[in-house]
Amino acid sequence: MFKPMDEANLKDLYEAFSVLKTPEEVSLFMQDLCTPQELVAIAQRYQIAKLLSEDCRYAEIVSKTGTSTATISRVNRSLKMVSSGGYEIVFDRLKAQQDSNE
Repeated sequence: MFKPMDEANLKDLYEAFSVLKTPEEVSLFMQDLCTPQELVAIAQRYQIAKLLSEDCRYAEIVSKTGTSTATISRVNRSLKMVSSGGYEIVFDRLKAQQDSNE
């Protein structure tokens, strides 16, 4: 469980993300916030979640991402079992945005 300061820090971070208006702004902020290795790990987990949401099999995800099945399993667990709904919000909004652009 988070300590009260951790929760305050997380809330502050989430608010910082909410003021960003473009993917370019998010990119600049993330580059300042994270190490290159952290960015790669976050991006990889996001790609795994996308592929899992598209019903890709583990072997295909390993082939496309070069990640381990253990990492895929952890992402799958957060996507399916303990999801707070964040992935779904992002996936739904991106799909709606794509549909409106077509």
